[in-house]
Amino acid sequence: MGTIRERGEKLFSGELSPREHHPLQPTGESEEVADGVVFFRWLGNFTAVKTADGLVLIDTGAYFNQRGTIEMVRRHWPDRVNTAIYTHGHVDHASGAPALAARFPDARFLKMPWPERDSRWPAAWEGLVDGTAIAAGDDTLVTVHTPGHAPDHLCFWHEASRTLFCGDLAVKGTTVYIPPNLGGDLTAYLASLERVLALRPARLLPAHGPVIDDPETVLRGYLEHRREREEQVLDALRRGDRSADAMVTRIYRSLEDTLVPIARESVLAHLLKLEREGRAGRREEAWHIIDP
Repeated sequence: MGTIRERGEKLFSGELSPREHHPLQPTGESEEVADGVVFFRWLGNFTAVKTADGLVLIDTGAYFNQRGTIEMVRRHWPDRVNTAIYTHGHVDHASGAPALAARFPDARFLKMPWPERDSRWPAAWEGLVDGTAIAAGDDTLVTVHTPGHAPDHLCFWHEASRTLFCGDLAVKGTTVYIPPNLGGDLTAYLASLERVLALRPARLLPAHGPVIDDPETVLRGYLEHRREREEQVLDALRRGDRSADAMVTRIYRSLEDTLVPIARESVLAHLLKLEREGRAGRREEAWHIIDP
């Protein structure tokens, strides 16, 4: 099966089979979160907004989910799909776009460009930028660039209800993976959290897990968690640890072997942030602290 990092690279590139990607079968649960807006709980969540011109879909999921996704849409609303918009280009979000495009050839497909990823999921992509207004019937969603988990990561803001379709910015009950070797950037992620906090959302609709009804608590918890982890990394450097592996051993006690590569990526994300701030440095692969 390979290491978690190898599996992560395959997951985001689309090389894993459904069974390798996720051991659970989709549940098909759904919740009407507003009039004409249905939040589907799937291997990855997606949202359908009913409009007079057809459905607007958000994050339709992975290639191996698309038959189920299409059937779920047709079961609830047998209308045409007008627009599909995506928070980012990871496989569990965007790789199903070609199948959806084949079924709904007149639909528009929108996301922020990430060329080396987007080329893997061929569709007639239209590029989004920060602040783009997207029509969803009588409503409008506005793009909010929130890099960190991925460089092209967007959230979609509905100001009237103060609802944010937040993709992988937040997942209730756990932290978000920031993989530097797969385009992740911790500095950017922390800035994205602060930006979303400034919007004062009433709720978040994430791409994984349940609706988040206490956004401020969750997002501030993420910031505090990262501050605590940074102090642990700095302490490990002061104690003479020179590699991310050594720091993982010190910081993550009794960690399962299969989770070590993910922990290593997390530590590396903090080290790169500290290096950018002039608080840590490295000679080849040996890290050291830089005292003020």
